[in-house]
Amino acid sequence: MDLTAEIERSGFLITIYNFSMREIGIVGLGRMGAGIGRRLKAKGWRVAGYDVSEDIRRKLREGGIEVFDEIADLCKWFKGKRLIWIMVPANVVDDALESLKPFLRSGDILIEGGNSYFRDSIRRYEELKSRGVDFLDVGVSGGVWGEKEGYCLMIGGERKVFLEVENLFKDLAYGEDGYGYVGKPGSGHFVKMVHNGIEYGMMQAIAEGFELMKESDFDLDLEEVARIYTRGSVIRSWLMDLTYKAFKDFKGLEGIEPYVEDSGEGRWTVLEGVRTGVPLWVIADALWGRFRSRQSNSFRDKLLAALRFEFGGHTVKRKEK
Repeated sequence: MDLTAEIERSGFLITIYNFSMREIGIVGLGRMGAGIGRRLKAKGWRVAGYDVSEDIRRKLREGGIEVFDEIADLCKWFKGKRLIWIMVPANVVDDALESLKPFLRSGDILIEGGNSYFRDSIRRYEELKSRGVDFLDVGVSGGVWGEKEGYCLMIGGERKVFLEVENLFKDLAYGEDGYGYVGKPGSGHFVKMVHNGIEYGMMQAIAEGFELMKESDFDLDLEEVARIYTRGSVIRSWLMDLTYKAFKDFKGLEGIEPYVEDSGEGRWTVLEGVRTGVPLWVIADALWGRFRSRQSNSFRDKLLAALRFEFGGHTVKRKEK
């Protein structure tokens, strides 16, 4: 049978043909994008990619992934229907989409797997839908370990589009069921946003508990305590495994500045709690803790010290001239 001719006559056969090809283009080849690409390549997919960084493109070529210097060339690379995964920081997703738009055709499928604000994902879905392009917003958890262990995938969008490319998520997922369709457009990134908010609270609790032990009178081996916590305890978890690993990798945490960044999801989670009237004490407090970690010369604490002096005559530590 002339498969090409049948493809031209039948949109149904086009779908079968294209995704039996198992090919994907990835825009954004940082740690997560490159890990996704390498995992899919190991699963038998044809994988190509593009990144704005020339250095990243060079390194990925050395790793065996086909990489293009221009996004237009990536779009021409496909043998069948185009399936493109965008894996860039949330603040440049729109830039990546603008670069892709001149080359998109009706029926193409775009997946956005970064930590985007879910309302932006709804807007992007609507914009692309008006052009006949399908869009899935996918929350991705698993970090740099996902390439080997598999990822946790939270998928939002139209169910029929999810079903069309479900084999992609099966190959990326942790175990046989480390992925799931969670609902309408925007829901994938909403669920991931809440996931990261919960993560903030869990990490904060771990950090506070270990600080209390460090300041105690018992001269505890915190690396050993972390190891014990990973073995059958109620609080055992991957985060506790990583706590143990952190103590092993950074002996005494020497050389690490007490500065904790945030990438936005905790803020969005707290703001959504304000909008809906849902109290999020633990998550909000963890977010404030990250903000506080960045204050090296706190005006607030200076004022607190001055107030204690004014009402109680308490000692004020003055800077040496």
